[in-house]
Amino acid sequence: MSKLRQAYSKTESRQRSATTSLVITCEHGGNRVPASYQHLFRDSLALLESHRGFDPGAMVMAKALARRFSAPLLTATVSRLLVDLNRSSRHRHLHMEAIRKLPAATRLEILERYYHPYVDEAWRLMTQGISQAGRVTHISCHSFTNSLDGVVRNADIGLLYDPLRKGEVELGANWKSALRETAPDLKVRRNFPYQGRNDGLTSTLRKNFSADVYVGIELELNQKNLMAPAKHWHGLRQAVINSLDSVLAGYYP
Repeated sequence: MSKLRQAYSKTESRQRSATTSLVITCEHGGNRVPASYQHLFRDSLALLESHRGFDPGAMVMAKALARRFSAPLLTATVSRLLVDLNRSSRHRHLHMEAIRKLPAATRLEILERYYHPYVDEAWRLMTQGISQAGRVTHISCHSFTNSLDGVVRNADIGLLYDPLRKGEVELGANWKSALRETAPDLKVRRNFPYQGRNDGLTSTLRKNFSADVYVGIELELNQKNLMAPAKHWHGLRQAVINSLDSVLAGYYP
């Protein structure tokens, strides 16, 4: 982030408010590969279609949330194998191996075309939300495979956050409680199947926005529920939406 962004964030951190703006993002919404790079994926078509290529269901969830709350929505459909928008720019898994072997100039071109514009727009939406309400709540929508390396992940929904940021801890706990009331059959776990402080878009934004003005939660949905009857998948989305609605109404009156 630029010095200008850092300076803005420090200024905004002095402003406290009982209200919040809501921003929805989806970093792994599709498995699209632009034409100029498709030759690199000729032997990776199955990988593209798997959970390694994108997060099934995440885009549907993100659009449903944005529609319900009339919130700004930022999404990407370029495959995470080309460039992972939920990684910091120097993360070793920013690209799949075939992309990492490309010349530095080509990798820089990919970043300039797809990575930096997305992150810059995310930053713009957060600063806009802070300007409007004094605080922004960012929900980043993802999904996870039910089984990884032979280990079953025992959860329907994961809520990821930084346990050192009070606002995120409170929102995560309250959202879990609201989901328990709304849909008691769903198993909801906090900081599962990943740690909320792991490298990602939310952790990048936390470095530039103080806890007073930025609350970032990664919403993780188990992909097994996408394969259930459509009615079940619809019900899960409604549970997520209704529970968040009740939490935000009580937490930010």
